[in-house]
Amino acid sequence: MTHPVRPGGAACRRRRCAALLVAGVLLPLPVLTGCGGGDDAEEAAPGAQDIAATARDRVRQGGTLRWAVDAVPGTLNAFQPRADAATRRVTEAVLPRLFTLDQRGRPQRNPDYLAAADVTDREPRQTVVYKINPKARWSDGRTVGPEDFAAQWNALRGKDNAYWSARNAGYDRIEKVEQGGSAREVKVTFAKPYADWKSLFTPLYPKSVMGDARAFNDGAREELKETAGPFAVQGRDEQAGTLTLARDPKWWGAPAKLDKVVLTAVPREKRAAALAAGTLDLAEVDPDDARKITAAGRPAPSAPAGSASGKAGSPGTGSSGPGSPSAGAPGAASQAGRAEGAENDAERSPAPVPGGDDVPPRRASTAEQQALRGYTVRKALEPAYTQLALNGSTNPLNDERVRRAVARAIDRQKLADSVLKPLGLPNRPLGSHLLMAGQPGYADHSGALGGPDTGAARAMLADAGWRAPAGTAQPQQSDKKVDAGHDDKGGDVVRAGTVPTTPLSSAGVRAADLQRSTLLRQSAVFYKTAAADRRTTAEGNTATAAYADYRRYEMLAANALSAAEMIEVAPAPGGVRTPDGRDGPGRAADGKPVGADVLGLAGPADPAAGGPAAVKKDGKPLALRFVLPDGPGSERLRTVADRISAMLARIGVQTVVRKVPDKSYFEDHIAAGDFDLALYTWPGSAYPATDGHPIYAKPQPAADGSLTVEQNYTRVGTDHIDQLFDQAAAELDEDASRELVERADARIWAAAGSVPLYQRPEVVAVKKNLVNAGAFGFSTPRYQDIGFKKN
Repeated sequence: MTHPVRPGGAACRRRRCAALLVAGVLLPLPVLTGCGGGDDAEEAAPGAQDIAATARDRVRQGGTLRWAVDAVPGTLNAFQPRADAATRRVTEAVLPRLFTLDQRGRPQRNPDYLAAADVTDREPRQTVVYKINPKARWSDGRTVGPEDFAAQWNALRGKDNAYWSARNAGYDRIEKVEQGGSAREVKVTFAKPYADWKSLFTPLYPKSVMGDARAFNDGAREELKETAGPFAVQGRDEQAGTLTLARDPKWWGAPAKLDKVVLTAVPREKRAAALAAGTLDLAEVDPDDARKITAAGRPAPSAPAGSASGKAGSPGTGSSGPGSPSAGAPGAASQAGRAEGAENDAERSPAPVPGGDDVPPRRASTAEQQALRGYTVRKALEPAYTQLALNGSTNPLNDERVRRAVARAIDRQKLADSVLKPLGLPNRPLGSHLLMAGQPGYADHSGALGGPDTGAARAMLADAGWRAPAGTAQPQQSDKKVDAGHDDKGGDVVRAGTVPTTPLSSAGVRAADLQRSTLLRQSAVFYKTAAADRRTTAEGNTATAAYADYRRYEMLAANALSAAEMIEVAPAPGGVRTPDGRDGPGRAADGKPVGADVLGLAGPADPAAGGPAAVKKDGKPLALRFVLPDGPGSERLRTVADRISAMLARIGVQTVVRKVPDKSYFEDHIAAGDFDLALYTWPGSAYPATDGHPIYAKPQPAADGSLTVEQNYTRVGTDHIDQLFDQAAAELDEDASRELVERADARIWAAAGSVPLYQRPEVVAVKKNLVNAGAFGFSTPRYQDIGFKKN
């Protein structure tokens, strides 16, 4: 039975809602992250940060930083549903953050606001005492005090519906907030123990905002009259798409080096032009733009053709911050329109994809090159991960055996290689749903599910009743061999299963034609490989012989593929294949719909052509709807999906790729449960016991017959997982709480509702003389330290 779904409801409001990044878009469910902090570079994981860290005495006083954002913030209230990444940037610079995060995602007390913060009692009630820095004051001169804490608790505890808040996790566990032993002390008593108490009161708003529902809902959307940070909000210009922060002379801490920070709304596709025009100093960029910047900074090539100096992924000009590798071409970062992942130039579908990478990046003009030489590229692993989601509420994925089979068909290492290896970033697949690599307690729990094994996956499908038709051969392929669509050197090959139909033999195609088709596709592989090599050598210069070779080999590959497809698209019995091979049933000559078995599916072909036959149950093939966004910034996301489809084809599972508009991808498909497979990204968290629970909570039926899924869009959960999260959130011993989180992660893996693939790359273009800024990783900027290096 299909239930109406409420992807949130009261249960979601009782917990902090983590932000969902879909195809690089930060959707309007705010995420609470911390800011800059610890000096723990020697312990940080490789790729943790790349910001050109520089001592303050070597940073010039003054200047304006022009920082690209996707849009001017829709609200300045971080606790509202419309809060986004730009909201977070503003609040980090202008409001108190009691605890910041270091490079490993560990909360650190912020001495600018707190002299101390400790759990003073555990029995009979957990009690936390905050000692406020005596110098901490709001911009109107009033001291930061207990009344601000109490107002924020009352606004966010969930008892007053007049406040339109997006989350109240933790605040609902507080029994009372009062003044401690002095006017600079705040005593917080909890009704229920709360392990993640350090996440509370960050950011801290003044009582003028939190003490009045109208100010909370409307007043703080466009202005903050009272601030308490190194910067203050100076103003916004909707027509120009800017919001300006100015140095606050009343700030008691180390004064800001910059005079101003101008957050400027620049669409991703226009950032390269803005950088070349010199109108930006810092911007997250896409791989092609980053490669142009890196190439502009290189001397004229003098190495032999095809040498390493011309390859994507060769050392760039980006500075190497602590724990960040010094080599590797840049990749994508996270916001609207951002390309998912950062594959190399050859990372694409066999057939051209509109807006994709089939045409080499336009070579920058001499003037552009000269302008881009003033920039460098900095990169790190973003605290966010891309996952494959399996919708456990739909048939056949409501069968755990089928989910586990699908999950075990995925070679996560190959996917991580394709995205991260070209960038020189650590390319291990993520082994946890709840912690990022390098965070305390991180461990790979994927063993609870098992590694990639097509034999085991086929056996699980057979156990669930999904078997290949009698008399069809199942090729015994070793999982150590290269999967279709990916060679052992990280390059692309043409996937024989990308343009399949019904098993070709049953469609009336002769054995001789099948052999011709196979040979043609093999030829296309060779031509594609040669084209990729010559394209790399050409470095985007269309006047070179290498570029002419690239175009010729591409044409030969396309011709070979077309010829193979002409053979393969023979009409299936009782029907014809749809022209685009997606989006629903086709129609036979009599106008009647035909089934999925005669549609163009990304799935297995005939065993004689080198691919396993489709598994079937009750005569129907196992075909899964793979829903993906179709926007111009999602080509690489779709490339990852192509690789996954090829991997599933090896176990006889077909995928019906359905591309939908970016704007409707989340609301109409992910949240509504209208998918079988999907790719989207979750942010990492320093507080997994709190932030992870709504993502993996067991869906609960509501009184009106709907299903409350909170943020668990896979609809897969268990009572045991919920219990482990509840215990972890209430455990005040950090080691014991961490162990419970690890146990929860292992159970999530075993349930096979989602498969973490890789940590996303964060790639940022910055002016070469801009320091203490770039790819921040887990740690958020210390805005007062950002500036331009002294000559």
